Amino acid sequence: MSRSMIRIVLVYALALAIAAFALEWLQFQYFSKTYSIEIYIAIIAIGFAALGVWMGNRLTARKSNGPFERNVAALTSLGISARELEVLEALAAGDSNKEIARTLEISPNTVKSHIGHLFEKLQVNGRVRAIEEARVHRLIR
Repeated sequence: MSRSMIRIVLVYALALAIAAFALEWLQFQYFSKTYSIEIYIAIIAIGFAALGVWMGNRLTARKSNGPFERNVAALTSLGISARELEVLEALAAGDSNKEIARTLEISPNTVKSHIGHLFEKLQVNGRVRAIEEARVHRLIR
């Protein structure tokens, strides 16, 4: 191909590219005027969804990769006995009072009193809250 032929092809290619861009720009202008409210709502929704994902990622606790190390200092400062710790671990496993009593070979009333002592020492008022607090203090996994 000669240089003049290449020049003509490039000029036509440039003209077609400019025309295609102009048509796309006109279509965008029409689309943005016709659906302007919907576009703004979608942009805001996408922004809030992205913000929610980012916040959730930042605020969610991450599991540590290393082996579990019990916080012995917290155990002693809270005054939790070895038996109460066993009851707490069974609570975290999802066992009922009767199952804990059978496993530890103690009466269900003793389990209730251990759970009551744990609630006092951890300053909570429910099983789930006790487990959460124990995990925060690294008493259980």
